[in-house]
Amino acid sequence: MPIVIRQMRNEDIRQVAEIDQDNFPKMQPQTNYKRELTNKLSYYIVACNVKSVNIKKSNIVIGVAGFWLMVAEAHIVNLAVKQVYHQKGIGELLLINILDLALEKNADLLTLEVRVSNNTAINLYQKYGFFKRGIRRGYYLDDQEDAVIMTTDNIKTRIFQNNLNILRKKHQQKWGNRA
Repeated sequence: MPIVIRQMRNEDIRQVAEIDQDNFPKMQPQTNYKRELTNKLSYYIVACNVKSVNIKKSNIVIGVAGFWLMVAEAHIVNLAVKQVYHQKGIGELLLINILDLALEKNADLLTLEVRVSNNTAINLYQKYGFFKRGIRRGYYLDDQEDAVIMTTDNIKTRIFQNNLNILRKKHQQKWGNRA
């Protein structure tokens, strides 16, 4: 399925909120994306079905990712894909693009929290150079589940960049040429 990654816009908010609700039904408080899009520290991208990108009314958002940039640290606050599109490489594509955007914004490293039970996400992040750095006890308000704190080493290093390029090529080979 060809998709395009682009910067999130105001007209995407409803669809992005639905993706959040689908993936994080008990998350409180819900993210205020209207405010996020005006926050000078936040950067959000969306994955859209390429067939509908040029038709505004049917511009279907199928995934979202975002981070807050504080000094030289990009803190990933969201990475989610519509449930029907899970296991199709879209989350990985969003992560690749978030890493590229963080580099473009001159970040040195990325951090995030992920549920200790979310092995799929933890494995993806580890594949892309994130390391487990600690635990936040009772981090998730809905069920008090702990979060794993994960962070990268410096993403500007040649080693990190080489690994990212190898993984990008493998992703493209597996899932096809995506915009």
